[in-house]
Amino acid sequence: MALIITDECINCDVCEPECPNEAIFLGPEIYQIDPHKCTECVGHFDEPQCVQVCPVACIPVNPEFLEDKETLWQKYRSLQLAVPPKAE
Repeated sequence: MALIITDECINCDVCEPECPNEAIFLGPEIYQIDPHKCTECVGHFDEPQCVQVCPVACIPVNPEFLEDKETLWQKYRSLQLAVPPKAE
C-alpha cells in the first residue's frame, strides 16, 4: 500500500523531511506522495513516519495502490539498489 495526502493537508512541511524514500514532494497546492517510492516506511521504520508527524491526520492508505507487506519489502529493496552510495 502506498499512502496519499488528502486535501485536508495544511502544508505544514513536517512530512517531507521525515520520508526516508523521498516519496513526498510539494505539489501544485499541497504535498503529494509518489506511490512508486512509498513503502509506508517498510525497511526503515515500524510505522509510516509521515503519518506519525502529521498534525491533521490527512495521510490515509491510497486505495489505488494496495500492496501487501511482501510487495512493500520488494519495493524497498528495489529503491535501495537504485540509490548510489554516499561519498565519504
